[in-house]
Parts: sequence; structure tokens; C-alpha cells
Amino acid sequence: MDNYVVEMRNITKVFPGIIANDDVTLQLKKGEIHALLGENGAGKSTLMSVLFGFYQPEKGEIYVRGEKVDIKSPNIAHELGIGMVHQHFQLIDNFTVVENIILGDEPGGFLVDYDKARKEVIALSTQYGLGVDPDAKIEDISVGMQQRVEILKVLYRKADIIILDEPTAVLTPQEIEELVEIMKNFAAEGKSVILITHKLKEILAAADRVSVLRQGKYIGTVNVADTTEAEMASMMVGREVNFKVDKKPANPGEKVLEIKDLWVKDQRGLDALQGLSLYLREGEILGIAGVDGNGQQELVEAITGLVPIEKGEILLQGQSIVNERIKSRINKGIAYVPEDRQKRALIMDFRLDENIILKSYEKEPLSKGHILNQEEINKKGNSIIEEYDVRSSEGIDTIVRNMSGGNQQKAIIGREMDLKPLVMVASQPSRGLDVGAIEYVHKRLVELRDQGKAVLLVSFELDEIMNVSDRINVIYQGKITGNVIPEKTTVQELGLMMSGSKEVDLA
Repeated sequence: MDNYVVEMRNITKVFPGIIANDDVTLQLKKGEIHALLGENGAGKSTLMSVLFGFYQPEKGEIYVRGEKVDIKSPNIAHELGIGMVHQHFQLIDNFTVVENIILGDEPGGFLVDYDKARKEVIALSTQYGLGVDPDAKIEDISVGMQQRVEILKVLYRKADIIILDEPTAVLTPQEIEELVEIMKNFAAEGKSVILITHKLKEILAAADRVSVLRQGKYIGTVNVADTTEAEMASMMVGREVNFKVDKKPANPGEKVLEIKDLWVKDQRGLDALQGLSLYLREGEILGIAGVDGNGQQELVEAITGLVPIEKGEILLQGQSIVNERIKSRINKGIAYVPEDRQKRALIMDFRLDENIILKSYEKEPLSKGHILNQEEINKKGNSIIEEYDVRSSEGIDTIVRNMSGGNQQKAIIGREMDLKPLVMVASQPSRGLDVGAIEYVHKRLVELRDQGKAVLLVSFELDEIMNVSDRINVIYQGKITGNVIPEKTTVQELGLMMSGSKEVDLA
């Protein structure tokens, strides 16, 4: 036991209707980077929330540096030297870096010794190679820098056990490489890191050991040097996973969607798209790569009719759809898999069959006049459940809120593909899905392409963009700064384009 800086023994955490952690044991060594791997809903974040004092377990014991502890709150975790960098940053936009870091732990009490705090922040930033400007306002720095501020908050509170929850979700490839180096610096200093992730390549690049959870249960711990991506994926989902997207070369046809000089404002009234132009052809998958917040959401919502445009043109088969209502765009052949399936794609308290017909209920044979034909609705629902392998406890009568994220996503894709669209707009289609569900989603998008349809794939996952796309456009500050084909570029080159450092047109 003395060998472990943290030991969580037989932890069980129960929420109404679900056992989130079922007799889980985790052991963290001093000076190691320990990855915690699992599908969405496997219980990773819950287990770390127990360690950080957010949740109290129903059963189990926690030892820190060999001493049994009772972590009833995050304040106790801080006192024990445990810090957590959350997936969603907890920063105040119009405060400076230093103000955010010292908030709640100000030196000098009421008379805050700001200069002392600033010097300490600069010293920590220099020591760990973080390169953060202490006087910058949060709203003026990149997402990657904001994450470094969160790390500095943890270091400022003297943490030597650091939990990173899905830390690379919104980073460029270069920022991910830099974060890996930062973690290794921590380990070299004798700090211990727990890395919550579902990205296998990052585990291979950064971690010493990896522990796997599946459906709340502990599956095992292995040395990263002795394992492979395939073995970790199999531990995570319980079967063999095919990582390579199986697709033949594209055979693109005519332009089906064309966007010219598009200008769209964001919710703050600022220009999110600034003269963006692109085209999409029949029989191809066009991937849109970019760091979050560079206009992807506004692009997707402009195409689907969810936001107005200031200027520019959107042509579907040569005809403008700028003034078309959302329903008209659906009827003309635009299908949409939204980034947020629960807010934008599903009515969570409706049954599965009701969600499946949301875009087609007014058409025969699903209805006649204003009367729904439940027998035909049942046929349609059961057909999509079978074809798209949608698993649910009560079939078409299941309330979708009670379904897993992966099965919700399969139902959405089934519904949208059933519309026989000309263009499928798929925004973050694999977000939050395990490797098995991702494999399935990619297969369906390629099938649609092979039917001669056009697919616009928007994703922050560069592996997904490189694997699935036939052509890639890079978006930066509301414009397309790169037009390349996957075989003629690299993840590093995409990263440079995504950060605005390079423009390329090879396609």
C-alpha cells in the first residue's frame, strides 16, 4: 500500500436506477501518469468525482499516501493535495489570468497581495513551461491557454495529485502534444496524474499505466508499454474493433451544395462567418476541420436554416435556399445530425417511434389528413430499429431519455438516412460515443456516400476527419483556410491551418 499515493478500494457509487461504480479499485503510483479509459457512461468521471469529494460513495475506502481519508468536499481534496481540471472550464471571462487563479485562495485576505500572487503565477508558469500571460483577460486568450490557466489554478493550490478530465477535447494537435509534455513534466517532478480519456493514441503517447472501466465495473489495469490500441479498445467495449474506415475511393459527381461569400453573426452579434465559401459534390464526404469556436456551428446552422445570414449565397443543386424555411430545406433534401443530440435532435420524453417520425409524420402512409396511422408508424419504427441496430429496453415504446447515447445516435442517423437526402450534414456525429458506436456511425456515412449522396462532416476529432473524409476544408476565424485531401496532408499540417499559421489548397 505504501507504494501508492492514492488507493481507491472497492468503490461503489449508486444513483437512482443506475450503479455508476460497481466495486471499483484504482491504484495510483507516485510520479506516474495513469489513464482511466472507458466508454461514455462507464463511470470514469463519477469515480474521479468521488476522489475529488463531489460525491460520497455508498461503499469503499480511499487511502492517500497510505492514510485512510474521508473526502467529504473538494476543499478536503485540496487540503490533501488533490486538484481536478474539469472538462468544462470554470473561469470568469472578464477577469485576468491571475485573478482567476487566486479566486477563493487570495493571499493576504481582505487586503489581497496581488503582486505576490502575480510573481508566484509567473514562477509556476515558467517552471512547467506553460507560457501563460498573467495579465491577459480570459476572453482574449485561446482555449488551449484557458486550459493552462486551469492547470495553474491546481498548481497554485499546491496539488501533487492532478486529475485531468477529457483534457484534449477542444485542443489542436500541437496543443495536445504540448499538454503531453506538460504532464510528463509533472511526473518528472514527482507529481501524479490521472488522465480521463477515450482517446487511445493519447494514452499511448502519455500514460504509464491504464485502467479500464466498462459499464461501471473495473476490467483491469495494464502497462501502456505492453499493450496496443486494439487491446485497449477490446477491454473497453468487450469485442474486437476495426479502427480503419473501410471505404473505396470516392467517385464525386456534380456540385450539389455550394456556399459563396457567406457572412453570419454569432449570438453576441459578432461576425462568426466572414465570407466563407465552399462546395460539396455528390458521392463525397467533405470534412470540416477546425478548433471549436471558429464558425463551425454557424456554418451548419446557416445550411439547415437555424440562423439567418447577413450576406452571401447557399445553393442546393444550383437553386438558392437562403429564404427557405427549415421544413422546406428538409423536403428539398437536407438531413441533419446535430452536435447536441439531446437538445437539437430528440424530444427526450417522447417515445422512440415518435422521435423517428418527427420529420415525416405528415406524409402518407404515416398519416392521412390530420390523422396519424399508428400501424404504419410502428412498421417504420421497427424497420429503422432493425436496420440500424437500435437497442432499447422496450422497442419503439421506449422513452428516448432512457436510451444510451450510442443508441440515441443510431436512431437519429436512421431517421435522417430514411429521408433519402441529397446532403447529410453530420456535426460531431461521434461525440461521446465509444469506439464500437463510432465504427458503426462511420460505416453508415460511407454507405450514404456510396449511394451518390453528399456528406458534410464537421468534427473536432482529427482522426475522424482524416479517416472518413474524401476531402478536407479547414475553417479558421470564419473562413476556409485549407482545401486538401487526406492522403496528401498530415495531422500536423492540419493543425497549422487550424491555428491560422498556414493556408493550403491542394484539392
